[in-house]
Formats: sequence, structure tokens, C-alpha cells
Amino acid sequence: MIGRTRSSGDARRRYVHVIHDSLPGFASGSRIAAQSALFVCTQNSARSQLAAALWTAITAKPALSAGTRPADHVHRLAVSAAHRAGLTLGDPTPRHLDNVAPRPSLTITVCDQVHEELDPPIDWLHWSLPDPVAVGRAAAFDACVRTQRQRITALLGPVAA
Repeated sequence: MIGRTRSSGDARRRYVHVIHDSLPGFASGSRIAAQSALFVCTQNSARSQLAAALWTAITAKPALSAGTRPADHVHRLAVSAAHRAGLTLGDPTPRHLDNVAPRPSLTITVCDQVHEELDPPIDWLHWSLPDPVAVGRAAAFDACVRTQRQRITALLGPVAA
């Protein structure tokens, strides 16, 4: 029911999360209204790009993604995973967090490293997600899409189901 993972950033922190598949029908945590959102990751080449595309597809609200050290391009396996999931990446050019203005009120970090590096305000959410780029296999990118879809629908509640 509860998963624990070691930080992929500094490896000292541990993150706890609900394993949604183990609790069918269980409503966890607070729910929020669909709104525009910003997803942040270090390189902005996979997790945050996929999260923004999922958010827009599920909520019909705009979503942005950014990074603190953006890659030159979105990872090709992230582009393929988005295609398999029926998602549109929009403008898939990695961008720096400093270049996002104005920022939506909902911000979610999807990378332990960026979460720990930024020490974000308390109203930001954090989803500790394994980096599919580090694995380098299509299955890891597909798993990232599935996990983020579960987290988005859990955050939004029945409206998003």
C-alpha cells in the first residue's frame, strides 16, 4: 500500500508514496480543481514533458514543463512514449525554469534532484519518480507515463477518471 524510495538526488532522503494499484477505489489525499500547472525536472527531457502532456490531455488545462539544467532536446524515448500514449508534447523544447513567466499557481516537481536543489515552497507538490532516461528503455518511459497518469487522476479525483 505504501512505497518507499531512496532519493535519486542526494540518496539520503527517502520518499513515501501510495501504491494506487494496491488500493482499488481508495481515495487518497486532498483533491484539487483542474487548473494550469507547471512540472519541473532537472533536464526537462522526459518526466516533466510527459507530465505536462498528460495534465493537458486529462484536464484540458494548459500545462508547462521546465528544468534547472535543460537538455538540448527531449529524449527520443519520451517522444515515442508520448506517441504510444496518444499524447501531444506541444512545444517539446526543453526550457529553463527561469524562463517560465508567469508561473501557474500549481507547481509539481517530478525529479528528486530538482526538488532537493530548489528547496521549493511548501505549496509546491513533489512526485518522486524514477528517471526513465537513466534506464534507457521504452518500458521505463511507458511506466513513467502510467505512474504520472495515476498520480494526476488521484490528485484530481473522479472528475479526471
